[in-house]
Amino acid sequence: MSDTKNLSNNEAIDKLRSLVDDINICLFCTNLGEDDGSTCRPMGAQKVCDQGNIWFFSEKNSVKNKEIAQNKNVQLFFSHPSKSSYLVVNGVAEVIIDQAKTEELWTPIVKTWFKGGKDDPNISIIKVKPTSAYYWDTEGNQMINFIKMIASVATGTNLVSGREGSLIV
Repeated sequence: MSDTKNLSNNEAIDKLRSLVDDINICLFCTNLGEDDGSTCRPMGAQKVCDQGNIWFFSEKNSVKNKEIAQNKNVQLFFSHPSKSSYLVVNGVAEVIIDQAKTEELWTPIVKTWFKGGKDDPNISIIKVKPTSAYYWDTEGNQMINFIKMIASVATGTNLVSGREGSLIV
């Protein structure tokens, strides 16, 4: 049974950070309402900051950056099926060129996309400021929840517990 637990302010940011850190990869969608899904692409979130913004690296001249320049509204879909954790974020994106922020967010894996390292001239950063978010999070791991589902069928009661709710950042 899911309990609805809407969170706001620091509690919401902590839950957002926890889910994004755990799941990391999302479908980052631009051109909302005008697209058939072809402008959704997998991207790795670098960080959720204390203000609740979600940060990504992107190529300066990417199609995604051009789409954001035309329409800043984006959606992020995070999914971790083995943990039954899901998150959808609606937000406003901003493309930033900032060497100090690049230094702050840099990890060795980012060099996979930016061969020139932290000083690569093609680096840009996308900041997504959430305007709304909703999460679903089931407690326990997949095997335990599977056993609980079998027991639920046998007993006629739902033994799988989880939470869902809005995140107001």
